[in-house]
Amino acid sequence: MTSPLFAAIRDEILASGPIGLDRYMTLCLGHPVHGYYRTRDPLGARGDFVTAPEISQMFGELIGIWIAATWEAMGAPPDLALVELGPGRGTLMQDALRALSRAAPALRPALHLVETSPVLRGEQESRLSRAAPTWHESLDTLPYGPSLVVANEFFDALPVRQFQRAERGWFERLVGLSPDGSALAFGLAAEPDTRIAASGPTGVLMTLPSAALDAVRGLARRVVAHRGAVLLVDYGHVRPGFGDSLQAVRGHAFVPPLAAPGEADLTTHVDFSALGRASTGEGAILHGPVDQRDFLLALGLRERAEGLGRTASEAQREAITAAATRLTDPSRRGMGSLFKAMAFSDATLAALPGLPPAGR
Repeated sequence: MTSPLFAAIRDEILASGPIGLDRYMTLCLGHPVHGYYRTRDPLGARGDFVTAPEISQMFGELIGIWIAATWEAMGAPPDLALVELGPGRGTLMQDALRALSRAAPALRPALHLVETSPVLRGEQESRLSRAAPTWHESLDTLPYGPSLVVANEFFDALPVRQFQRAERGWFERLVGLSPDGSALAFGLAAEPDTRIAASGPTGVLMTLPSAALDAVRGLARRVVAHRGAVLLVDYGHVRPGFGDSLQAVRGHAFVPPLAAPGEADLTTHVDFSALGRASTGEGAILHGPVDQRDFLLALGLRERAEGLGRTASEAQREAITAAATRLTDPSRRGMGSLFKAMAFSDATLAALPGLPPAGR
């Protein structure tokens, strides 16, 4: 199966040669005409995947509690910028702001949303218009000053590069064409990348989250210089390792990543250890990572579920319990262990709610 974007990618390969996986992901997700996030709402039952804020209002409400407590730990600066990266439909921030109005009524943050999708911007505007958000195409235009940044399932969709170990070193994994030119196919660069010094057995794949590392370094420099914290919640691993975590999801099912460019969501597992090192390398203080289960329970998920259940019908109570279970279930059926929470901050924030200092 081909897609409208296939022709554009094929023409680029024919003109300039095979492209890196980072370029392929950039085109698939962000092409101005045929990019996945430019052309559709990917969320919910009728989309391709479901995120935690869409499962239950409790997730966003607890993020709101985290924001309120962290703002107070900062000394309650009146000029706080509240930033969300990749806000989806705006559901998380809608729920967070509702919780904020009760937990920290004095807080009136300036809301900033980093979003490239025109479709999702429309969804966000319908939910968040009362908060008068400012939208940004990239991190570069975010304001300077005290800020709290939330990124839920943002870093997993940033472009990565991959390298395969061979006898002569690490060769970059590229996207080219099949022999007859009718489909895309993986291949390797002709020469090894001599800048990579990692060791590993022959044949293994290594993922370099180049875009995520750049984003974390930039955010860390901001909060170190102007105070604040950045909260990441995403799926991934704490310890570095080898393997191919690239996956494409369409209609809530996995599909081959090269089969229909622009028609499926492309993600890779977040390397929390690499992102943590990137933040501390810029002088930030690292908090976590911890399993999402532990993070949400520490913020009061169980108590919030019980509170909602008191005035709910039997069917509603069952739905509340099922949602809380899905968010915290450590098995493969749930999000409790696969998803992690991690934050980094300026040095004045020695502790953050729900997150132990790194190394504990």
